[in-house]
Amino acid sequence: MHKHGRPYTCLLIDTHDDYFICVPFRSDIHHKNAFLFTNTERSKRSHSGLDFSKIVIVSDTDYFDTENAIVDQDEYAEMKRNLPTIVRAAVSYVDTYINHVTGKAKLHPREFARKYQFSTLPYFHDVMGI
Repeated sequence: MHKHGRPYTCLLIDTHDDYFICVPFRSDIHHKNAFLFTNTERSKRSHSGLDFSKIVIVSDTDYFDTENAIVDQDEYAEMKRNLPTIVRAAVSYVDTYINHVTGKAKLHPREFARKYQFSTLPYFHDVMGI
């Protein structure tokens, strides 16, 4: 992903479901569908974290760049310390969406709207096989 020639830095999660979940680092998040950093320099000024609502689902590894990503060291350290929690939350966010859309476990319409109204996941139905 690029924004005006600037790549997005993402946490890449291998789901073993024939696709990867890419969770972008964002510097200003104002919703609950994210892992917010709490002990970093940037988090003291803004609401930085990993934004689940902007997840990108990728199956084609040609989209991956092999260059090292630039992430604030304190954000990287906090992400590493909380990696199992972040991975569980991101996978749960995607799985809950899939279960709702496929009818396996429907959410209340208001709950679905709160969680997924601005989500990028509808763009990736083909990759997720739904």
